[in-house]
Parts: sequence; C-alpha cells; structure tokens
Amino acid sequence: MANVVVVGSQWGDEGKGKIVDWLSSRADVIVRFQGGHNAGHTLVVDGETYKLSLLPSGVVRGGKLSVIGNGVVLNPWAFLEEVQKIKAQGVSISPDNLIMSESTTLILPLHSELDGIRENRADGIKIGTTRRGIGPAYEDKVARRAIRICDLKDGEDLMARIENLLHHHNALRKGLGHNPVDADELHTSLLEVAPKILPFVAPVWKTLDEANRAEKRILFEGAQGAMLDIDHGTYPFVTSSNTIAGQAAAGSGMGPCALNYVLGITKAYTTRVGEGPFPTELTDDIGQRLGERGHEFGTVTGRQRRCGWFDAVMVRQAIVTGGITGISLTKLDVLDGFPELKICTGYKVGGQTLRHLPAGIHAQATVEPIYESLEGWQGSTRGARSWADLPAQAVKYVRRVEELIGCPVSMVSTSPEREDVILMRDPFKA
Repeated sequence: MANVVVVGSQWGDEGKGKIVDWLSSRADVIVRFQGGHNAGHTLVVDGETYKLSLLPSGVVRGGKLSVIGNGVVLNPWAFLEEVQKIKAQGVSISPDNLIMSESTTLILPLHSELDGIRENRADGIKIGTTRRGIGPAYEDKVARRAIRICDLKDGEDLMARIENLLHHHNALRKGLGHNPVDADELHTSLLEVAPKILPFVAPVWKTLDEANRAEKRILFEGAQGAMLDIDHGTYPFVTSSNTIAGQAAAGSGMGPCALNYVLGITKAYTTRVGEGPFPTELTDDIGQRLGERGHEFGTVTGRQRRCGWFDAVMVRQAIVTGGITGISLTKLDVLDGFPELKICTGYKVGGQTLRHLPAGIHAQATVEPIYESLEGWQGSTRGARSWADLPAQAVKYVRRVEELIGCPVSMVSTSPEREDVILMRDPFKA
C-alpha cells in the first residue's frame, strides 16, 4: 500500500476536502503539512456539512489519527474554537485521535493585526490575504524569532521568547504608527491557553515514522494550490508557504521516500480568490453562471471566487513542479448544460506563444489565453459513479484534459457528496 499526498493543482478551492475525506476511509493517518486556518475545506457527509480550516479532514471519520505537522502555522485560539465547533456537530476530538507537532509555529494576535495593517496600506497595494496572520507568522519562523508550541511548556523561557519577538515587532509597529504590544499581556494569554493545547502535542516525526514502519497508510493533506506556492506560484500574489508535494516531507518530518503517490486535485474549470493574474478569467455571464452553479464562495472568508475556463497550461506546469502522479477532476457537474466549453492550451505574451506561465509579474498580467473549443453536453453528470453514467461529450472532455495536461485522471468527482466519485485508479494501490 502506498502513502498518498493530496495537493491542489490550481489556485486552491479545488475540492480537496471532499477527496481527502473520501481517501481517508482507506488511510490510517491523515496529516496536514502546511498552511494555517486560511485553508477552507468543506465536507458533506450524509447530508451534514463540515467546514474545516485548520483541522485535518480525517477528523470527521472515526478510527483515524489526524496530525498537524511542523510545516503548519497554528493559531491556538482558532484551533480551540474549531475543535469546539466540530465537536458540537457530534465529532469526537481528543489527543487520542488528533496530535500536533511540538515544533509548530504559533500565530499570535499581533500577526493578524500586522496582516490587516499591510492590507490597508494608503497606496491601495495589497496581496489579497485572508488577514489571519499566516504570512507574518511564517516570516517570524524564517527569521528565527517565532514562538513555537514547545515554548509554552516553560513560562520563564516563554517570556524570553516573547521579549525577543517584540524587539522586532514593536519597532515595526512604531514605524507604522501603531501602539506596541504589551509583553506581560501576551505572556498571560499564552499561559492561559497552554494547558488546553499541550495535551495534543507530540513528536510528530517519530509517530509518523512508527506508523510508516508498521505499514500503516498515511495520507498527506495540502492546503491552497500549486499556483499559490511561494516559489512556483503567481508571486507575489501567493501564500506564504510551499504548497507543492515536496513540502509534505519537510512539513511533517518524514523523508521524501515515504511519499509514494501524489494526487493533484483539479477543478474542471478554474477559480481564484483575491488579487493576482488569472489568464482564463470570465467576467461575463458565463463566468457568473459558473460561480453560481459551483457555489464559488470562499469557505474561510466568504469572498466570491473569480471563475474561468479550464487552464491546461497552468495545470500541466503544476503537475511538473509538484510531481503529480494522477489527478482528481472535481466539479464536472458544474459544466452540465453548457453548449460549448473552452480549454486554454497556450498563452500569447508580447507576440510570443508560450506553453508555460512566465514568472514575471508584468508578463503574467498581460498573458492572453489560446483556446480550444469542445462541444458541451446537455445530460447530467451529477452523482455519476461510473463512466457509463456520463454523457459521451463529458467523457471526451475528461479524455482531452488528460491529453493536454500529460497526466492521467485517477478520479472524477461529480457532486459534493462523499460517495459521488468515479474511480479509475486507487492511489493507495498505485
């Protein structure tokens, strides 16, 4: 049995939550390895909807171990709030089925405040973040001044860590015209939350190594998507972590040899939230229709997503940089009833034709898509669980997507419901 990494191959919001939940029935351990509570995974299980931001999607299934890895940045108050919300829906959550790495970086109130300050710049320039402090927390981690979960174990050491952190942040806040953070108040609030968090803390790398040696099946759950990767995405309109499959190793403490199969979750069209380039964006009635039919509103922010045609160039690039083995094509049912569908097969940039997305900000902003048209279908794909249930033109669409992205479609999702999946290849048996 293989260990499987699930990543997004577009700009996030591809439907990873449902697919991870579906795969988790075959897994023993489910691991979040990057991002924070800016992620938004919606699961629909037996008519009950669960909206997760920080918790691994496996928590809604009994008998599984869910893990928050060291590559995640964690807001302890948001974590506890989400745990209580999911518990209220009848889900059991305790240190017996959920653990987090002792070296996980904490998101503090000052990080969220700084996020908001930057997004409200007087010159109007912004990245389009969720204002949840994700970026500033990662900055502190890289700058080696972050407070980690393990720092909560010793009050005296914690104060020293806080003072070191505020040496930077209070100087920055003063320069931006904001009041300093009080070290004693922050220290008190962290000591208050510590007893509620520490029972979940464990040496995650060790637990995962033991699980792997015992031949348990491990599912690694990514957040956001490849084009939001800090290195390989549409920089600077990206998230603050690596979102591709390679981060599953670094963000969990497992070596890359433990990553056997990479499943790229890929929407049958394209969406994006926030600022940044979007070559196939549709601002007409078709884009509006895609958004309405796909219920394209962010799970975390509620912001309306921008919608456009499927971009095969972008997905093909994500497959290469992310080492994707197979894709799960989601939301095929949203395309039901369109008389004509289009797929982007290349870009025009400054008189040149490109088969990849250029790295430069200006070039990305001026990209013009080259489209190939396909006949749509009038029948319904919603709820289909086999190829025989799909209209002929829908099958042709899926096969053409495979050809253009150079990667096989392993799964097709045809509704938000857990079991509405057409399986061609089980990633755990690859």
